[in-house]
Amino acid sequence: MEKARQAEAYQMVDYEAVRNGGAGLIDLSNRARITVGGSEAVMFLNGLITNDMKTLAENSWMRAAFPNVQGRLIAAVRVIRLADESGKPRFLIDTEAATHSHVLKTIERFTMAGDFKVADITSETAMLSVQGRDSSRLIQSVFGDGPAKLPKHGVAAVQWQELDCTVIRSSQTAEDGFDVLVDANNKSRLASALIEAGAVSVSEEASEILRIEAGLGRFGQDMDESNVVTEANLDEAVSFTKGCYIGQEIIARIKYRGHVAKKLTGITLEGSEKLEVGTVIHSTDGKEIGRITSFAFSPALEKMIALGYVRFEHLKPGTEVKIGDDEVKAVVTELPFIRGSWFEGN
Repeated sequence: MEKARQAEAYQMVDYEAVRNGGAGLIDLSNRARITVGGSEAVMFLNGLITNDMKTLAENSWMRAAFPNVQGRLIAAVRVIRLADESGKPRFLIDTEAATHSHVLKTIERFTMAGDFKVADITSETAMLSVQGRDSSRLIQSVFGDGPAKLPKHGVAAVQWQELDCTVIRSSQTAEDGFDVLVDANNKSRLASALIEAGAVSVSEEASEILRIEAGLGRFGQDMDESNVVTEANLDEAVSFTKGCYIGQEIIARIKYRGHVAKKLTGITLEGSEKLEVGTVIHSTDGKEIGRITSFAFSPALEKMIALGYVRFEHLKPGTEVKIGDDEVKAVVTELPFIRGSWFEGN
């Protein structure tokens, strides 16, 4: 049964399109999208999130996190700074469906405190992602040269068939990629154009494998409010030089103390045994040192891989560990598992 399941994985045309030189189309519309604007938007956001909004240029994006006062994670987000002819900062906050209400409630409290305007545009917009080495050519064929030549973390407002779209160069898979924001009523129309240009529609199953291979944690599965922000492999989402924000004291204290007690990392298994979320990770001398949070069989690596929390003293890549009661041999693996076309030139 296990071998049959692996054989089926090798025949996933959508997975192969993304991972082996083509391009796949992933629907990200279930994610939440919230706009924030106003002359005091930078000040208010900087007091709420871990990264420094003052350093974010127009038409670019950065990772950030919303922590609580204990430095624990409320939401991991992508913050996009949009161009605005009014001269006032305008941001788009992109987060998972599971953290939609958390983010909205956190920022809505400040709408009466000054020039800080919040709008939930989730239901009226859609987001489609083109991922894979061929994504740049495909985006060029649909939107023209400008968006296709965006730098990494770049953003462009474009017109497509009289529709306003926002193109964001971003990876969801460790491969090169572009996310496209469009009016919800025209999602199917744009998806058809992207598929006609050569994109292969990606299933949820393939998307999950690609996510795990890329080492991207999911809120509610790989991270939640019990985790300090820096435990969740979100280092690039934290600025240690900006001013005060909610939870900063705890997060900074952990850094300058030396390290977190545990951290989300990769695990590569020698066998292909079936795993379960919560399976215990042991050291080679039998001590419990962590637990599995996500897992998948990787067709590219021909191995079972997993995300999980491991105690700091066992985090070094290559450290041998044992998984579960059967003590399956495995090794700690640096994330992402696969450094695809997104990392070329880095």
